[in-house]
Parts: sequence; C-alpha cells; structure tokens
Amino acid sequence: MIAIGKYNQLRVAAKNSQGLSLTDGTTEVLLPINEVTDDIALGDEVDAFVYLNKDGNTIATLKEVFATADEFAYLQVVSVNDSGAFLDIGTDKDIFVPTRDQKRPMELGESYVVYVYLDEFSNKLLASSKVDQFVGTDNYEFEEGDTVDLLIVDKSDLGYNAIINNEFIGLLYHNEVFSTVEPGQRTTGWIKTIRIDGKIDLTLQPSGFGHILETKDYILEELKVVGEINLGDKSSPDEIYNRFQVSKSAFKKAIGGLYKERLITLSDYQIKLVK
Repeated sequence: MIAIGKYNQLRVAAKNSQGLSLTDGTTEVLLPINEVTDDIALGDEVDAFVYLNKDGNTIATLKEVFATADEFAYLQVVSVNDSGAFLDIGTDKDIFVPTRDQKRPMELGESYVVYVYLDEFSNKLLASSKVDQFVGTDNYEFEEGDTVDLLIVDKSDLGYNAIINNEFIGLLYHNEVFSTVEPGQRTTGWIKTIRIDGKIDLTLQPSGFGHILETKDYILEELKVVGEINLGDKSSPDEIYNRFQVSKSAFKKAIGGLYKERLITLSDYQIKLVK
C-alpha cells in the first residue's frame, strides 16, 4: 500500500498526457508531466514522495522534500492566518500547523522545529511544534555514554532541548555548552545521564575515561611544543574550551592525571612541562 507523506519505491506503469502512472503493484499515483524527464522509462523503479496536493489529489514527486511523516524537522513559516500557520516542506502544498498545535504563536518568516504527522481522518500532512507530545519516554535503545544524533529544538531557562535520534528528547545544560548552539542545528551529542524519572541529560563532549586519555595526550603533545600553557584549575570554562574544545571537568581530570605522573607542574592559571 502506498504510504502518504513518505517516500515509496514505485514502478513506472504507464504514460499519458498528464504524466506517469506509478504503482506499488496495487495502487497507482500520478507523477505530473512537469517532473517527467527523458531518462525515466516504463518499468523503471523510482523513489517517490507521495502527498495530497492543493486540489486534494494524491500526487507523487521525485523532489527531495524537507521532512516526511513521523519525522522532526526545522521548517520555515510561509503564511499565517487565524486558523494556524503554513510551513514550507518543499512541495507545492505547504504543511499546516493548527493554532492548537503551536507551542507559541508562529510568526511569518521564522523557522521552528516541528513534528510532522499524517492526519488519519484527512490523509493530509500536519505538523506540531509541541514536540514533547510526540517523543518516546522509555525503551531507550542507548545507554549513558553512547553517541547520538541531536536536533536542537529551543532554548529554555535550564539549557537547550534537543531531539535524540528522531525519537526522544533530552536537555543540554547552559553551563555545559561551550560553543554556539541554535534551534534547528543538527549535531552529534552524547548521553550523559538517564535519570530515574526517565529524563535524559545530554552533553556535547565525549564522556568516559577514554576521552580523558585522549585529552591528556593532546595536552602533553601541545606542551612538548610550547613548554607551558596559560590555563589551570582557576581558568574559566570558556578559555579552556576555546583552547582544547573540552569541558573544564575533562580538562581538570586530564591535567590531574599528568600531574600525578609527574609530567607537568601546575598552578591556578598555568601548566608547565617537567623538563
């Protein structure tokens, strides 16, 4: 069965004045004539996105759309009315966000992280910026320390909310973010803590002893070149991150290890290589 709002592997079954008829073996859908190119022949398999167009007809497109059903995406508002807002999804039919599905009133020209879903009654794609209503809350497929894909959602008093692997939500705390983070940004992160209440704390720094060893080696190699570095226990997290792209906690563990091995001397604002 052809899935509306998603890409489908379809076969070219026929050609007519309107375009190409694509089929999954049971149902047929039209690929409009303006998308038909000379390199598509009868019997070919194509990967087509299927949706309802402005006239309510089921249509296929070979274009790369910005989001499909059951995905979180960062989309721009192209029009607003009393009922809701319309977002550009990359087809001739914009995706609708009803007012009830807006976390805060959407503004023309602004972009928001939304969850895209298929309305079971109308077969139309809709979206919601109330993303926390569409995330999983248990059965995590990751553990603390695992690497994950993040989509930054928005900024809160505590930090930045982020979608994890297009399925869960977690939090990056302000005091642990040392680089520029913006809503809509996709980045790699790590699971810091899975709390008893099921909430997830995230970090943009690799965690674990292996990361500390890598940081130790990097600092030691740097010291072998320059002899001394004007950073120490009392240096600010920003200064440390700007130099080594690690958190202050990871930096202190690394230089603590080097000090115990008698490879460096350290003070509040400086470390030196032992000659």
